Amino acid sequence: MNPLRRILLGATAALLLKPFAALAAWSKDAFGAKSAADALKNLGVSGPAPSRDIVIEAPQIAENGAVVPIEIQSNIPGTSALVVLIEKNPFPLAGRFSFLEGALPFVKLNVKIGETSDVRVVAQAGGRYYTASKEIKVTMGGCGG
Repeated sequence: MNPLRRILLGATAALLLKPFAALAAWSKDAFGAKSAADALKNLGVSGPAPSRDIVIEAPQIAENGAVVPIEIQSNIPGTSALVVLIEKNPFPLAGRFSFLEGALPFVKLNVKIGETSDVRVVAQAGGRYYTASKEIKVTMGGCGG
């Protein structure tokens, strides 16, 4: 095989396999954790400071916990990641979202909430962690309840 052809095939294979490397970067241990503290520990988060600059928009009362809409925005400059936890869910880590520099740190998601619980958001900015939470009351559970 021609050496140039080998190089081109190798480069093409590397580009095609790159998305699979990104999948391997997700934290299986964090998403499999049974407590919010363990999930945060597995993500390397420690000592987040309370912040009013994290805005959580969600209903105070969710009539059906199977689909609860939540909007989150961080107004902390340099936010590079948002982590969403549902404190009383069997697996509390609902999502982790990364943002490139200059991107608006905003997410909108639907989550399942099994019972009345705090939704906690942790923002990473400038190598530090910040947190905010909001209680959502659930009248009909979404995690098998």
